[in-house]
Amino acid sequence: MREPKKTGLTQLELRIMQVIWRCGSSTVSAVQAELEPPLAYTTVQTMLNILERKGKLRRELQGRAYVYTAKVTEAKALGQGLRDLIDRMFGGSSEELVMSLLKNRQIDAKKLAELTERFNVEESEP
Repeated sequence: MREPKKTGLTQLELRIMQVIWRCGSSTVSAVQAELEPPLAYTTVQTMLNILERKGKLRRELQGRAYVYTAKVTEAKALGQGLRDLIDRMFGGSSEELVMSLLKNRQIDAKKLAELTERFNVEESEP
């Protein structure tokens, strides 16, 4: 059985995407200048090309340099990453994720109730 193609972002890919989301369309040099800790130009170039092949970025030749633009929003990437985490670590169960947060004291019942109330208010607004 073939495993589905991984669409999530590695840590390095996420760092690079965060630069693009924050700064907008950027060249390799512009992305490299924004990264902390800094990375070699060729590393940034390779990662941008990988992200373009994965369908996360679009690139366009402008003059002598490629300019990379996000094809996916930060919110969409966050949703995909969260879905991947839930699938891999919690058997696809969002409820198990919440229970794990409660059991490991990452969130308490009071805060969960506040978040639920906030969600319900936001969802009912036009």
